[in-house]
Amino acid sequence: MSVEFIGMIQQRKVSETHLPQGPAIDIDYVRAFAQAHEQAGFDRILVPHHSTGPDATLTIAYAASVTTRVKFMLAHRPGFVAPTLAARQLATLDHFCGGRLAVHFISGGSDSEQRRDGDFADHDERYARTDEYLQILRRVWTERAPFDHAGRFYRFEQAWSEVKPKQQPYVPIYFGGASAPAIEVAGRHADVYALWGESKQQVAGLIAQVRASAAKHGRTVRFSVSFRPILADTEKAAWERAEHILQETRRLRAGQGLGAGNPQQSEGARRLLSAAGDGVRADERLWTAVAKEIGGRSNSTALVGTPAQVAQTLSEYHALGVTTFLIRGFDPLEDATDYGRELIPATRELTSRERAAA
Repeated sequence: MSVEFIGMIQQRKVSETHLPQGPAIDIDYVRAFAQAHEQAGFDRILVPHHSTGPDATLTIAYAASVTTRVKFMLAHRPGFVAPTLAARQLATLDHFCGGRLAVHFISGGSDSEQRRDGDFADHDERYARTDEYLQILRRVWTERAPFDHAGRFYRFEQAWSEVKPKQQPYVPIYFGGASAPAIEVAGRHADVYALWGESKQQVAGLIAQVRASAAKHGRTVRFSVSFRPILADTEKAAWERAEHILQETRRLRAGQGLGAGNPQQSEGARRLLSAAGDGVRADERLWTAVAKEIGGRSNSTALVGTPAQVAQTLSEYHALGVTTFLIRGFDPLEDATDYGRELIPATRELTSRERAAA
């Protein structure tokens, strides 16, 4: 399968090196950001979910209205909307997007994030709930007659939806989580299993676990890995840029009264922080310094080098079975445009040659 590139947009300019300014929603920025991804050759754009941020569903509805080709991926947390209602909402959005929607289901790796919206379920309960939630969604999307359900977390009678997703049989399901309960849910439901930016050895190991989980259900799964490419014309300049990003991250955190971050509460964050051991570099190009500075929050590991060098590294992950790369920069809009100049075309060329040779 050809390699897929996913970017990420937010509702205003913000990153580890850019403090948010102005209103929470900058419509002009969202429009420019979405269109920049389309012009750069991205296949899909993620709109993330935060417990204090603007609604991702409505952001995608707007971004889809100002683009024509690029697809979208909605970050969605089960547990806050009934699955019967969510199924209708997502199917409706898929129609208004022209069949360009995918959904990344996030069970929740942080108790504090979940509790802001009133969810006090523990880690394993959240994954068990996601399992039941996804079973219901897929039934609502595909059943041709009303049905009843009585489960551990949800109970309803005569559920049915007049609207089915534009994409048949349902919108693509992306899913992440590195704990044992998460891997079991991935094996049952994920079309694409998403990892954060780990070392090649870690990625290969997790791919094997998820494939084994999926095989128990007679399924196959594709794989996505997330990175923050830091590019420059020379390798030396790229590492200098990486060091500047780290120092700027530290400066801004210090100005907010924050030091080195406490580790994020998730198995994925623990794995991400362990990728380079006691150092900050692994596999030649994988750089974890910012991830360690912010406690492993979000996809915060980088690949550092020239576009050709980073493309070569991505092709090595592709050879392990990774078909999708979620890439975003520390200068979000500008880096998205930059990736489209060399990195995305070079990676597509390398992986295409590899497939032809195979």
